[in-house]
Amino acid sequence: MTCYLLIAAAGSGKRMGSDRNKLLLTLLGKPILQWTLQAAIASEAIAWIGVMAQSHDYPEFQKIFNTLNTDKPIRLIQGGSTRQQSVFNGLNALPPECDRVLIHDGARCLATPELFNRCDASLRTMQGFIVAVPVKDTIKVVSGSTIVDTPNRDQLWAAQTPQGFQADLIKNVHLTAQELGWEVTDDAALFEKVDLAVQIVMGEETNLKITTPQDLAIAEFILKQRNYQ
Repeated sequence: MTCYLLIAAAGSGKRMGSDRNKLLLTLLGKPILQWTLQAAIASEAIAWIGVMAQSHDYPEFQKIFNTLNTDKPIRLIQGGSTRQQSVFNGLNALPPECDRVLIHDGARCLATPELFNRCDASLRTMQGFIVAVPVKDTIKVVSGSTIVDTPNRDQLWAAQTPQGFQADLIKNVHLTAQELGWEVTDDAALFEKVDLAVQIVMGEETNLKITTPQDLAIAEFILKQRNYQ
């Protein structure tokens, strides 16, 4: 076990139409976050897990942790008002011996242990990467209601998580972002802003992000196909 994992779990359930953190919604009888944690725990590569959360969710998250049969450390970390701030807090809470870190969205509860293992192996030769899959649909660039461009699909990839980085590098670029007021939607974008290479690790078609009630139905179908209980 060599890699450290940060899980972003400080959001809300607004787009899900829920009055609570969507990671507490159940999927086949278990909270979404529990499925995410189970996959991370089952990965031989993951040595330590930090979960960035809002303090009002701490009691419910701790209940989930208590149901997990693991000796891997799982730590609650205060989340921020944005995902970027939450990740910054998580990076500052990493144990000092951490040299490689994976950053994962807690709502991507279908990521497999094999994906985490592959990410860890990739970090042995890469400064930074995103998990992604090739885009299958034709993408249109639209202004107002008018199509203005059709980019080459062969060059388009759909970003997923985990994203992985050498710990010292991602800490430094997050600190730079804090100082200069940069706001981005994912951590790889910070690497790109300072001209650090971000590579691609092949993701999983089933590694969807639970955002809407329809996503929950799809996730249930996938888990049943895997015979997970």
